[in-house]
Amino acid sequence: MLGLLAHKWSWRARRQAAGLPYDKPNVVYSGLVHTCWEKAAKYFDLEARVVPVDPDRTYLHGDDIAPYVDENTVAVGAIVGNTFTGQVDDVQSIDAALQQIQADKGWFVPIHVDGASGGFVAPFLAPDVVWDFRLEHVRSINLSNHKFGLVYAGMGTVVFRDRSDVPDELVFDITYLGGSAPTYSLNFSQSSVGTVLQYFQFLRLGRQGYETVMRAASDNAAYLQEKLEAFGRFTFLNEGSFMPVLAFKITDPESAGHTVYDISDALRAEGWIVPAYPLPPHGEETHVLRIVVKDDFSRSLIDLFLESAENVLKKLGGQLEPPPAAVTAKKARPIC
Repeated sequence: MLGLLAHKWSWRARRQAAGLPYDKPNVVYSGLVHTCWEKAAKYFDLEARVVPVDPDRTYLHGDDIAPYVDENTVAVGAIVGNTFTGQVDDVQSIDAALQQIQADKGWFVPIHVDGASGGFVAPFLAPDVVWDFRLEHVRSINLSNHKFGLVYAGMGTVVFRDRSDVPDELVFDITYLGGSAPTYSLNFSQSSVGTVLQYFQFLRLGRQGYETVMRAASDNAAYLQEKLEAFGRFTFLNEGSFMPVLAFKITDPESAGHTVYDISDALRAEGWIVPAYPLPPHGEETHVLRIVVKDDFSRSLIDLFLESAENVLKKLGGQLEPPPAAVTAKKARPIC
């Protein structure tokens, strides 16, 4: 929200300076965004131009955006690890498309990257994927530290490429706390415990430690996916993503005799919360289950989950496919 608000004010200032109308701002993003994008559009009077979901490619590509961008576009949203499938938008191609639009039309359109899930994962698991300030049009990035930053729930961060990306009018200088305290936020008084813990984790783990934690989560996600695939029931939508997130649908829902919602309900009865939901508009006929594999989802815990999943599937749909020999022989190994 703070990122889009800053880009809206910057866009308006550019339009005012050029003597152009500034009453119809819009923002472009895919239908796979977190609800905070929808809130930002509604709260800040931005027309939401939503790129429809393609169930066969659940990420945004530069080829998708040209029909939606115009001189009133305050920003294009790109996601590193979307909420629905864990896929990563092709930010590099989006940047290239916006460079071409700027060359052809003269419109400068910034990118705000929603790195809520992937911002703490990409640098360690996919350092060669270019999605950040290495790209010309990326001007702001948000992170949810409480996801893979390994801190308490409720902490988030927004990082701007340059001080000039935040209009001075949006920054308030508070003096009544003693001294000068500039602030740009949507709230005010809150605990500093998340920030203190985040600094501690940086110092304690460092880059190597975070990479070790993320690599373990990734290995566990691959292990879990392999085991679930062995049931012979599911098709995965997270293929090619480096995120430790599994999103999968029933391969043949008509012959299965049950839905992902039946599976979700039955797993909940066993003590596991695995959300089930349809993809956003234009993809709503696809219904998926999602599992986020974080640092505390160990191999032993995964094996317990798989026992429950096997019991649930047997109750709902009879015999399962026998697991491949390679999967049966694989031994679980402990992780940190």
